[in-house]
Amino acid sequence: MTVLAGCVIVSGCTCKNKEENTNAMKTPIVDRLENYKKYTNLHPGFEKAFAFLSQTNIAQLELTKHVIDGDNVFCPLSKSQGRTREQASLESHRKYIDIQYVISGNEELGYKPATECRQVKETYNSEKDIGFFSDAPDQWIKVPAGSFIIFFPQDAHAPLVGNGEIHKAVVKVKLAGSNQ
Repeated sequence: MTVLAGCVIVSGCTCKNKEENTNAMKTPIVDRLENYKKYTNLHPGFEKAFAFLSQTNIAQLELTKHVIDGDNVFCPLSKSQGRTREQASLESHRKYIDIQYVISGNEELGYKPATECRQVKETYNSEKDIGFFSDAPDQWIKVPAGSFIIFFPQDAHAPLVGNGEIHKAVVKVKLAGSNQ
């Protein structure tokens, strides 16, 4: 990770200086939850998102959508059986950033830049803010319990790969200028 002019340069940087963004990392941010403060400057909604994830009782919360800041920041909680790499499809979003936090279980997520996805499986649905691709991920990233991964709209990702049950939170953080 590089820091230039006060902006952390990562995939999906919100930095206004596009020249700085040319050195962006080619993989999403993955870290332990206790290190979240390193990333709150990437988006104004990240502070609220990480405050929600940092609750000591998050594992006991109801498996439903939790509204944090209206449609700007919200979080569905779920428990799902892991699937194989072959069963997982790449997906991408245009209006929201995903902060995917693994509460329990071990998850592996596929990643590929959305601009490199060529095989549309399901066209983008603006109401649900999701589109699917049949392309294979360029890489697989392990995200153990207690860790999170951040996907910006240009990051296609294939979630929920693993053995057994995966309990996770996916905080959706609205991009500035996105209308629902």
